[in-house]
Amino acid sequence: MIRMGIGCTVLLFLSGHAVINSPAPLPVAFANSSPMELAFQPAMPTVSVKQLPPEARQTITLIQRGGPFPYRKDGTIFGNREKRLPIAPGRYYREYTVPTPGSRDRGARRIVTGQQQEYYYTQNHYRSFSKVKL
Repeated sequence: MIRMGIGCTVLLFLSGHAVINSPAPLPVAFANSSPMELAFQPAMPTVSVKQLPPEARQTITLIQRGGPFPYRKDGTIFGNREKRLPIAPGRYYREYTVPTPGSRDRGARRIVTGQQQEYYYTQNHYRSFSKVKL
């Protein structure tokens, strides 16, 4: 009888310990991430929309209006293959060109948007991003 009581006490303690110490659910963008991907997710700088170049602010205005966009690739899926943005389902992000004065092509600057209305800016063709605070 005492043995059974101790066993039940240990079982209750362990089950309570598991519930108390279980991690909170991950945000949707991280739900399918491996522990290694989460461990190496770098902190992302933020930038106010007012601090962006005027061309980036104009691109954000076009995005919010739904276009029209000057480049054929604007609004296409951004795959996040570099994994520099939060991990999300494959069609979560879209990219838009930020014109670069003097550039003969699309240049390196982009705004990338997520399905939850988040905005990211890169000035170096996806090598690094800043989260845009609208």
